[in-house]
Amino acid sequence: MLDLWPTLRIEGWEIDETLIYMAREFFGLSNLENLTRAGGSLNIHVGDALSPAASVRGGFAGIIVDLFSNGKILPQLREAATWLEMEEKLMPNGRVMVNCGGMHAEISDSGYIKINRKNSFNGQWVQNSTIRAMCRAFPDKLNWKRMDGNDSENYLALTGPEPDLDAWSAALPAPLNMNVRHWKPCQPAW
Repeated sequence: MLDLWPTLRIEGWEIDETLIYMAREFFGLSNLENLTRAGGSLNIHVGDALSPAASVRGGFAGIIVDLFSNGKILPQLREAATWLEMEEKLMPNGRVMVNCGGMHAEISDSGYIKINRKNSFNGQWVQNSTIRAMCRAFPDKLNWKRMDGNDSENYLALTGPEPDLDAWSAALPAPLNMNVRHWKPCQPAW
């Protein structure tokens, strides 16, 4: 992200200190943590991203969530209250973007959501408890998209009103702009 927008200030949380050490040692994370020429930065915090301490003064413009444990969605992400607490960490008009995992990302009594899209999976119901919890937290303010690839069962969700997809696509560089128009509003089916 700093390559594309070198003035960004990015704050990241990771609970596993060993993972951060390994990323710094073997994958060049330390280089990304240096201040960019334009003043942007990546600051990594070791700690619980869902704790009240995982916040910044004035709120976040955006929060990107990619939280898994042993390949499964964290149980907290199945609760609408978690998403409402996260929303409180945003500045006005801020958004949350979430990697929701796949249709069957959890082994539990997952929720169901009907995808409001023509010809989407031949009218199948999509099983994903993260999306269900987010729909409860953000009724009429949640958008989704399926990740690229014919075999992909992975979904992204985005809070807030439906974005102007043409403007969003025009503002992004390639290849990020290629699939912006795939975002669709999400409606609960319960």
